[in-house]
Parts: sequence; C-alpha cells; structure tokens
Amino acid sequence: MPTFVHGKGTKVYVDEFDLTSYFNSAEMTMTTDTAETTAFGDTSRAYIKGISDGTLSLSGMWSADTDGSDEELQALLGSTTTPLITVAETAGTIGNGSVIAKAHEMNYSISNPVADVSTITADFQASTDSTTNQSYGIRGAVQLTTGASIAYGALGNLSGHDGTAASTGGGMAILHVPTNSISGGVTTIKVQHDSSSGFGSAADLITFSTVAASTKTSELVAVSGTINRYVRVTASTAGSSGAITFMVSLARF
Repeated sequence: MPTFVHGKGTKVYVDEFDLTSYFNSAEMTMTTDTAETTAFGDTSRAYIKGISDGTLSLSGMWSADTDGSDEELQALLGSTTTPLITVAETAGTIGNGSVIAKAHEMNYSISNPVADVSTITADFQASTDSTTNQSYGIRGAVQLTTGASIAYGALGNLSGHDGTAASTGGGMAILHVPTNSISGGVTTIKVQHDSSSGFGSAADLITFSTVAASTKTSELVAVSGTINRYVRVTASTAGSSGAITFMVSLARF
C-alpha cells in the first residue's frame, strides 16, 4: 500500500532562516529538456535527453517581523548571493524526504485584499552557478537531521539513513543553522558515509565550514564520486554552553 503524507508537516528553510511559520504552500517543479532526433524513414518521433531544470514557488503570509518573510524575501530579490532552500516534507524524522535547491529569486509579490490576510509569493529559478561538483540546481533529497535544538553537550553521531545502495554520481548537501546559542567555541558538522549500518568504518563525505559561536549560517557542499549506502550526520563543538538547531539534507546525483 502507498504511504501518503500530509502537507501540514512541511518545513521551509531559506539560507539561515527557518521561515516555516510564514508559508502555507511550497511547489517544486523539476524538468528535463528533450531534443528531437526524428529522421527521414522513422515511423515515430525520437528524442534524446537534454538539460535538467527546476523552479520553486513559496506562498504564505506577509509579515514585518525582523528576519520574517517580507524582510528576507525582499533582500533576496536581485541579490548577488544565490539563496539555499530546503523544503522538508513531514519534517522531524531522519530519512524523510526533502527538496533542496540553490535558486535565484525571480519574482516577489505581495497581495493586500480588503477583507483577508496579506499574502506573499516568491518564485525561484534553480541554478548550479558553476559550483564545483554540483550537477543539479534542485534535487530530491533525504533529511539527515530532525531540525530540533541540540544542547552543546549532546552533540555527536545522529541516526544513520539507509540509502538502499551505494551511488557513484556524487551529490550535494545543504546545511541551515537558524538558531545557535553555543558560546566558547566553534561547531563542526559533517556528513559521513559507510558500507555498513554500524558505521564501523565511517568516513567523512562532507565537512561544512565550522560554525562560529552564536552564529547562524547556511552552506551547500557538493561532492563527486561514490556515496556509500549508509549516511549520517555527526556534530561536535568546542563550545562550553548553549544549544544549536540545524537542518541537513543530502541529495544523491
């Protein structure tokens, strides 16, 4: 029997911000161009696969909050820095699906009806921006964290995810750190992989830039080559107090 999910469990991260509470719709479209190769004598049209593409649209409520929907989406429009976006489906469980994207904001609109809440819509165009090893601008992924706050002393190895098989096309991971009160040192967050579910020979696949004390951030890292069947996130800190909230999703190419 198929397993369906309800949209109410979706979470939306844009760069270092958890903007979930401002949105009520997230739509992703991934496409692949085709080029026609039909020749004289053919009895049916023929095509070859072309270039992949993708767009993302976020809709919800306007708000003037500091670091809220309007402030952040206004800032992204025309920005020279390409936003990093994660739409986590049924968020909160390692292994659940997500869509991750590096995508330029193309449009931002505000609607102010006389008898209803003010709303917003932001449209994004996925782009690799020539990032090393990044084959796609938008991709289906898997959540490797729950997105919950973790105290500095409780950081370590998170639960692993079984990808069912190793892959050889590389991949990319996006990290969002929307809250961070850890003080006294930096925090290191990695994605590890192994051929065994016990992670007895775990190797670092991706090491994100260290997260400075009390700093919010986001980062995309892409890799080439083999990603083993089992993956997990591990985190450590030199800090002496506080807690950190972070979301990591990994897409295989």
